[in-house]
Order: sequence, then structure tokens, then C-alpha cells
Amino acid sequence: MPLFGKSHKNPADIVRTLKENMAILVKQDKKTDKASEEVSKCLVAMKEILYGTGDKEPHTETVAQLAQELYNSGLLISLIGTRSPTVEYFSSHQEVLFVLQKGYETPGSALNCGIMLRECIRHEPLAKVVLHSEHFQDFFNYVEMETFDIASDAFATFKDLLTRHKVLVAEYLEQNYDAIFDQYEKLLHSENYVTKRQSLKLLGELLLDRHNFTVMTRYISKPENLKLMMNLLRDKSPNIHNFQKDRSDDEQFNDEKTYLVKQIRDLKKPAS
Repeated sequence: MPLFGKSHKNPADIVRTLKENMAILVKQDKKTDKASEEVSKCLVAMKEILYGTGDKEPHTETVAQLAQELYNSGLLISLIGTRSPTVEYFSSHQEVLFVLQKGYETPGSALNCGIMLRECIRHEPLAKVVLHSEHFQDFFNYVEMETFDIASDAFATFKDLLTRHKVLVAEYLEQNYDAIFDQYEKLLHSENYVTKRQSLKLLGELLLDRHNFTVMTRYISKPENLKLMMNLLRDKSPNIHNFQKDRSDDEQFNDEKTYLVKQIRDLKKPAS
């Protein structure tokens, strides 16, 4: 005999019932005993979906539906509280992150590994692990890979690492300025038009982010970098030439533009 009646057979109903009765348990009202029983039934039903019963194997689509319902309901947060067990596990087993990153070297699994790695680095502790590892430098090679889909996916991960966690990235760039920007300059000289365009756009985002003001000041104080930008502006490709849209109403941008123009004017003229 099934554990639930007809109305509680599918994942959506199980999760809804679980959420309703969890709320009753939190309130500690008179219905607590009944709610506790219902929660137990829901957990048993979920276990059957995830692990199967007897000779019956779990159904992949039903498992996926259950996972999605749990994510959407916010129940995982309610059950776990403020802890992040998966983040804690990956933080203490960092090799998992590096295996996912190395997945870019295997065409058959590259895109799947990229998706999983981006999910991981949404959490600042895991992004910090990747950023501060020697493996981060490998991204400068991955974004230049010949397979377009893989290179684009790698760039998406590369961009997330450098833009998602502002304070973390600002500190990282300040501490590793030379190592990062020596490699980054190679991307701006890339023979691959897409790589050059994406790298230039990302550089603009990084330098114009308020958190990276110290990095921006250091970058534009180097005459070679200003000359590089001016040469890139001479590029005949429209997307390169117009990488910075009109921002005349952006006060911060105008202040930084004035500062940049002053830096260019102050460049010493070569001796005749």
C-alpha cells in the first residue's frame, strides 16, 4: 500500500506538504504531532524517489523534478539553516574544483564542467580558492582554445571569477597586479577577434568598477597601457572601436575620463 494517497504521489505535492507541515512545526502550535508525522512521511517518500524501493530503480526525471521543487520552495535553506554543507565540503576538498576546471581540457565534458564550476564560484569561499590557486592562470589558455564553444564557456567562467565578488577581486588584483595584467595584455593582442573584443570589454568593466579604483589608477599610470588603448581605438572593427558606449550622463565615468586625458597629455614626448 502506498505511503501517500493519490494527492501526494508527485514531487510537487510532496514538497508542498513538507513545506506546509514544516511551517506548523516552527510555530509550535497544537497541530505539531500531526505535522511531525506528515513531515516523516514526506521524508520517506523523498527517500524512495531518490534511492528507489526494493528492485525498483529511481527514475531520473522524477529525481530531477524533486530537486527542482526543493530549490524553488526554499526548503533546502529552511532545513539546513545558515550552513552551506556543500560549500564547506568543497572548501576542504579543493581538488574537486580543480578537476572541474581541468575539465576544459576534455572536449566531451568541458561545457558540463564549466556549468558546475560557475555554480561553485557563486559562493565567495570557493571563488577565492580558485582565484588564489596556481590553476587560475590556466584560464588565460582556456579562453584562447580553438573550439569556440569551449573558449566562450571558459571566458564566461573567467569573467565570473573577476566580477562576481567585488571586494575579493579588488584585493586579489591589487596583490597580484603584475602577474595578472602581464597575462591579460596577451589577450588584448590576441589574433582571435572574439577573444580580443571580450577581453577589452571585460577590462573596461574591471577598471571602471569603483572597487578597483586603485587598480585602475595603477593601470592608467603606465604609458604603455594608454598607448595600447589608443592603438586599439584605431582598430577598424566596429565592436572594438565602440567598446565604450556614450556615457555622458555618468558622473564617475566623466571624472575618470578627465583624469585619463590628463595622464595622456602628461606623457613625455619622445626626444627628437
